[in-house]
Amino acid sequence: MSIELEQYDALGLADLVRRKEVKPIELVEAAIERIERVNPELNCVMFKNYDAARATAEQPLPDGPFTGVPLLLKDLLTAYQGLPLTGGCRYLQDFIAPVDSVIAERIAEGGFIRLAKTVTPEMGYCVASEPPLYPPGRNPWNPDHTPGGSSGGSGAAVAARILPLATANDGGGSTRIPASNNGLVGLKQSRGRTTTAPFYGDLWYGCVVEGCVSLSVRDQAAYHDLTQYSVPGDANAHARPETPFLDEVGKDPGRLKIGLITKAANGRTVHPECAAAANNAAKLCASMGHDVEEVEYSFDFDALGEVFSRIACAATAAGIHSLEPVMGRPPGEGELGNVIREMVERGDRMSAPALAQDIETMHMAGWTIAGDCAPYDVVITPTMPNPPHRVGYYDMSLPFEKYNHELLMPEVVFTLPHNVSGLPAISLPLHWSADGLPCGVQFIANHANDALLFRLAARLEEAQPWFERLPSVHA
Repeated sequence: MSIELEQYDALGLADLVRRKEVKPIELVEAAIERIERVNPELNCVMFKNYDAARATAEQPLPDGPFTGVPLLLKDLLTAYQGLPLTGGCRYLQDFIAPVDSVIAERIAEGGFIRLAKTVTPEMGYCVASEPPLYPPGRNPWNPDHTPGGSSGGSGAAVAARILPLATANDGGGSTRIPASNNGLVGLKQSRGRTTTAPFYGDLWYGCVVEGCVSLSVRDQAAYHDLTQYSVPGDANAHARPETPFLDEVGKDPGRLKIGLITKAANGRTVHPECAAAANNAAKLCASMGHDVEEVEYSFDFDALGEVFSRIACAATAAGIHSLEPVMGRPPGEGELGNVIREMVERGDRMSAPALAQDIETMHMAGWTIAGDCAPYDVVITPTMPNPPHRVGYYDMSLPFEKYNHELLMPEVVFTLPHNVSGLPAISLPLHWSADGLPCGVQFIANHANDALLFRLAARLEEAQPWFERLPSVHA
């Protein structure tokens, strides 16, 4: 039978399987055909797990919320036993994950079928997806532009309608930015709702979370119900919510007090299209009966960016060195790109007291950022200060200082603060620029109030639907 995958979200496909209207193997074959159709233009998929996916689809599957649905997997952080885990890095091009991470185990328990891996920038330190190991990922709305990063391959694949959901993770905006650039939903949940076990205990000191990019709010909720809860002993831990996030979808969020921020905390100009995205979202919320007022951040983003960059260098150096016993050798000449090589060198020079002080300074900044948001139920910002840049804009062959401070940090001015604050933040596809590029809107709630974001997001999805919008390149 012919399966029009673009008509369904992931829960919709699982329902077809459950009602025996389609077989998992048929979904796998349809998704493979879609990858082969669009990947030559988008370069969003870098490893094809087709034979194993076919074999899995023909076997009994766990009874979960996504049983029988093929899944695209980001090639960074999350380990899937027997699959490559390169992080877009030449040094790791032959590395095969020895075991499943906890998130991977939960994905399998949910009934997903692991179909393929998606492209990511080297070690995730970019808001484009142009690793030295693979061709650059491209945006299906306009392939001359980037799909974002570091979950850009996942974002491009979902936007192009290969499948309705793909995995992502976020240490400075890496789920929300591809969601913004590709016209998708992407949540960075509250600190403590996710785990990076068993390989990382406190990755980037509480800033990194696991997640997904999706076409629908309800898929996002169901995926987080499946995967996003801590394990005993995690450095930051929340109990699993008593009410599933999927049950929050459709509930009345109540009358909300909403703060609107359109000024970047680094003082730089926000592109008119991105400011319009946030302003129009605020008007939509006001039309739904919510109270909206303009507000500004009070923290110094440039100072925070300096601190975060030093921490990222130390964490990157530690990450590379931890792999050396596994790889049997340190990185060879040319196996690390320029930015990552310099980050390792900078991290190696950093003293332990200096790192400890930076970590404390970062968390103290988190108090200020959370304090700016505390008077409001929800705060609205642009997700990005600019629409998607052209492929090649984020040049990781540049010296670290120039790349980091002139290209990268200015682009995470709205997303990075909430990796630092730990507050939940979701990007929703509520605006497209005059030339047809998505510009997402970020909604931030108070700590541990992820449920409110799902309630509000579902109402906004209903008021201004995006599901039927198709990019120029689609399957």
